[in-house]
Amino acid sequence: MAAIFIVGWLTRRLGRYRLGDSLMVMAMLLLLLTAWPPVADNLLEPLESQYDALAAWPEDGEIEAVVVLGGGWQPDRPWSITGRLSESSAVRLMEGIRLWRQRPTLPLLVSGGGTGSEMTMAEGYAEAAEALGVTAERIVTLTSPHDTAAEAVAVQAQLGEGAQVLLVTSASHMPRAMRHFEVAGLAPVAAPTHYLASRTESSRLAYWVPSAHELRKTERAIYEALGLLAIYWEH
Repeated sequence: MAAIFIVGWLTRRLGRYRLGDSLMVMAMLLLLLTAWPPVADNLLEPLESQYDALAAWPEDGEIEAVVVLGGGWQPDRPWSITGRLSESSAVRLMEGIRLWRQRPTLPLLVSGGGTGSEMTMAEGYAEAAEALGVTAERIVTLTSPHDTAAEAVAVQAQLGEGAQVLLVTSASHMPRAMRHFEVAGLAPVAAPTHYLASRTESSRLAYWVPSAHELRKTERAIYEALGLLAIYWEH
């Protein structure tokens, strides 16, 4: 949208006023549409609904671990350990602990790297999990991965080929995460959380007003859709 607007502005500067104006108006309309809740929800919901929420421990299969994928993290902030987790990371960890408590003899694998001397995402998860009552000997930190593909490889190296795991991540990210874990030779069971779509009732005025929050949801939908395409092209 920004590119279309800039092209329109440059076109107008070159004397093509009608075409330039049309391109700039088109960019503004696209911006409004992608920031409109009905559009954002309809783009994101198909991704979030591909896997059902895991209300209880699955009856079939031999689960070897609960795996919580990394998210946003601000290690240098002078906040409590839970405060330094992003919204998505906090919700993922909370869901992971909820599931782990149903089988507390299993390991809780937490993943995510860092930069330089910073405390890694996995270490932040581990500290928060301990503060929330998870025993330290049950926590396994995977501190090297910096993306989902690397997380899948790290889990496979830790548990072995064909290991069945409960995979906890944001619902919109789950289709891509499942594909990465399957490609890595694992048998993931989806445990999606952190739902973003359809959280506002259509009867409320806020549902019909464009906002930056809705624009971020559209951005998330496009990002995840492109990520899925990249996986299928590679494999």
